[in-house]
Parts: sequence; structure tokens; C-alpha cells
Amino acid sequence: MKKILLTCLLFTVISGFSVFGSAEEGLMADLVLYNGKIFTVDASQPWATAVAIRDGKFVAVGSDAEVKKLIGKDTEMVDLKGRLALPGFNDAHLHFASGGLYLLGIDLRPARDEKEFGSILKGYIYKLPKGEWVTGGNWDHESWPSKKHPGKELIDAFTPDNPVMVRRLDGHMALANSLALKLAGINRDTPNPQGGEIVKDTKTGEPSGILRDNACDLVAAVIPPISRVRREQAIRTAIRHAQELGVTSIQDNSSQEDLEIYQELLAKGELGVRVNAWRSCDCIADFARIGINAAFGGPFLRLGVVKIFVDGSMGAGTALFFEPYADDPTTCGLPIYKENELNALVLAADKAGLQVAAHAIGDKANAWILNAFAKARAENGERDSRHRVEHSQVVKPEDVSRFRELAVIASIQPSHCIVDMRWAEKRIAARVNNAYRFASFLKNGVHLAFGTDWAVEQLDPRLGIYAAVSREFPSGGPIGGWHSAEKFSLAQAIEMYTLGSAYAEFQEKRKGSVTPGKFADLVVMEKNLFEISQKEILTTPVAMTILAGKIIFKK
Repeated sequence: MKKILLTCLLFTVISGFSVFGSAEEGLMADLVLYNGKIFTVDASQPWATAVAIRDGKFVAVGSDAEVKKLIGKDTEMVDLKGRLALPGFNDAHLHFASGGLYLLGIDLRPARDEKEFGSILKGYIYKLPKGEWVTGGNWDHESWPSKKHPGKELIDAFTPDNPVMVRRLDGHMALANSLALKLAGINRDTPNPQGGEIVKDTKTGEPSGILRDNACDLVAAVIPPISRVRREQAIRTAIRHAQELGVTSIQDNSSQEDLEIYQELLAKGELGVRVNAWRSCDCIADFARIGINAAFGGPFLRLGVVKIFVDGSMGAGTALFFEPYADDPTTCGLPIYKENELNALVLAADKAGLQVAAHAIGDKANAWILNAFAKARAENGERDSRHRVEHSQVVKPEDVSRFRELAVIASIQPSHCIVDMRWAEKRIAARVNNAYRFASFLKNGVHLAFGTDWAVEQLDPRLGIYAAVSREFPSGGPIGGWHSAEKFSLAQAIEMYTLGSAYAEFQEKRKGSVTPGKFADLVVMEKNLFEISQKEILTTPVAMTILAGKIIFKK
């Protein structure tokens, strides 16, 4: 009889329905949060006021009276004082080490024109020893009055002893100075690599300094590698930044060295964020040989996603379209692979049981990758592959429905919308009607996941949520939102940053909602986002972040 009662007791605690007045001390909560407004993202119980956590998982979610029954003598108590709590944010697409390096290095994003671009770079180089490379940057010529690309002449005069290759914020275009081009062996006779362009001066035929997509690799190949110490410092800096913003899970474009650092931090108990570490498509054969497939790993570090680039970006003029660019009729963009090569890569990854995360911006790139997924399904058979299209920015109406038919996830970074809308129509004209289709995907039954593409955009989920619900500039306008029919509700935007992102990494049963049995990852906001203006979302501080039941950040 005693055994039966204990079994029933365990069931009620784990399921979240606590109806007893006392329990064995071993079943008491480690942490209880109460007197709050908890948006659970759990359709069966959307709202609660309290939650109990034990052994890093939620064990009860409900009213204060229900949850307080799990309070023992060693339970830590947190009075939310009416504040909003949400599942920890899960950034479905970022470049984590690059983001950390961005925080540690030069920042060209604030440059308002070519003069400020040069001034910031000059001030930064002044502090460096001769010969040291300058990388990073994240400049954006589209924010300048001229809208013109910078050229090497802009920086050559004050960089004779320091090679420079600074990237545009989307990562698909870079500016190299003359010294960097010389070290890479790039001159007027150097041919364009597949999937890239060395932009030449139309009058002299000499390289202008602007490199697009795979052409950046020619210079990157001669840049000395970042030291292991510096890279670990960047990752640790990025982890702290994520914690301050309520980001408890990341899905990262990782290098081999990043993965090694994550493993070392995990072994030390210092990996303060859950990581899904993607690898490049070069790893397909290796993964297949040793038996790594989708969703391989543990609660804090997972593998099984391979990243494949289909095209570049609209900002760099390399996103792949069926029709030429409106502002440059000489080009339709650049495919990174020939179509048959892309099909072969996807087929191999799918056959190995891996999950594909394919970067596709233009309408032709999106069509190509959907075709590749369809071919892989036809040849390898149907399975729960959860292949993804990263960005999914410009998608024809007929291809929106193909996302659903092929069970492909649209992995979107909503903050791109409110940056790109400054110039997107100039670049692709009427095709903007097919761009940034947040609501259209949802209405067509497509699974969505939200991220930031940090360091292309800020890591801050508040900016992405604001973009999804308003489609307005942070400063305001256009009134009602750009292509307002594509806006999300606040609840939908939060769900895509939590449960939607968890689904995209096969983790929806383990995290993404405040549900008994799931990982206890939470973010507490200083204000209730459901009760303030959309503009206030941008400035509402994160009051607390909880990871695996531990408070890892407190304002």
C-alpha cells in the first residue's frame, strides 16, 4: 500500500498537479517562483502564477497555492512581484564566437557615412602594432546617405602596415585594403572563384577592395588564425551577454575549435548556455562514418546539423533570384554551388540521417533548396528530418505551401526585416511582396523558428519580438507596419523564440515551454510585455535568467 501511495505521489508532482499538504523532503522543490505572471507557451495551460523546480526541471506549474505545497526547508523562494516570466529564449540561428569577437573588437556598425567609417577604423588601427590584422567590423553602406560601397582607397592611406579585411554586417561582403589583397595574391588577373566575386574598378580593372561571398575566402586563407585563448575569451563573453538577455539556448554556426571549447567548458561545468553546434557540409562524410545523426548529444551540447549555403545576401547583391536585381539588371545574384552539386550535398546529408540547415535568401535559392529536399525525400524515403531553410527571406507563394508539404522549417530572423526594409524595394521591386513572410508561413501550417543571426544583428530577442509584432523601425514607422498583414501577435512571436526554436532542434519535448518535466530554463522580464506598448518592448530589462533551475543572471 505504501509503495502504491508513493507512486501516486510521484505522479502528481511530476505531472504538475500537486494536491497534497506535505511530502517527503526528497520531493520538495529546489526553487519556487511565485506571485508572477508566467506565460508558459503551453497550450494546455497558457498562464500560471507560480512554478516549482527540482533537479533542473519544472515539477509543478500552476497557482501560488498549488506550487507552495512543494516548499521545503531548503527551498529557495523568489517573489516575482507580478513580473512576467517566459521560457528561456532559444536563438535558432547565430554565430556565437563571431558575436563574442565583435563585442571584443572593432565596431563599424555605428558609422553613418564613409567619413565616420574611416575615422573609426583609423582610431582603432592607431592602437595596434604594425603587421596585426584588422577583421570584424560589421559595416553597412546601406545606412549611409551615398549607399555606395567603400573602396580600398578610403583606408589605404592609414593602413600601409596593417592588412585589413572588414566584413559587411551580413557577412557576405568584405572590404580589403591593398596590403591584404597583396598578401592574398589578388590582382587584376585573379579570376572570380565559384560562388564569389572580386569586384574590379570599371576604369582601371584593378580590384576595388570589395569582395563578395566566396571571394572573401581568398583573403581569409592568409589571415593568421585567432588564438585559442582569444577564441575562448570571445565565447565566454558571448555566454555572459546571452545570459543578460535571457537567451538560454543557441543554435550556432560552429567551427571545430568552437566545438572543442564548448566541450571543455561543459566538462568544467562552465557552459552557461545550451548549444546545438552546427558544422559545415564538409563534415557529412565524417558524421556518417562515426554514426552521428540529427539531435545527437546531451542536454547542454548537441550535434547533427550541417550548414549548406545556397546563395549570398540581398545587401551584398548576391542573393539568388529568378529575375535580375531592379537596381543592377546585370545580375541575378550568385549561387554558391551549381544546382546539381547542391542536390548531391543534400542527398548525402539526408542519407546520413543528418539535419540540413540551408542558407537561402532569394526566391530562386529557396526554390532550389526545396527541390533538393524533395529529391532527397524521393530517393532516401520520408522521415522526420526537420530540414530547415535559414532566412527564407524571399519565397514565391507556390513555394510557401511546399515548405509545409515537405515538412521544412522556416528559420527566420525577424530583425532582418526592419533593417532591410530601408532598401529592399529598391533592390528587388515588387518581389518585396514575397519577402519576410512571417504570417503567411504560419497560416500555411509551416513550422517556424526565430533567431537573430548575431553578430549580423543584435543578439537581443526583444528586437526580434518587436520586429515581428510591429514591422516598424525602432524609431517608429511606417505607421501600422511594413506589409502589416505579415505581423505576428506577441504570443506567436514569443512562441517562435521558444517552443518553435526547440522544435527546430528536435527538443520540443524537453524545453521551449514552462511544462512539468521540461528543462527549467526561464527569463523574467522587468515589465509585462503583454501590458505595455510595442515600443517599450525594446527597452524592458531582463530581471533574471534561470538555466537548469539555477539563477545565472540577476539584474
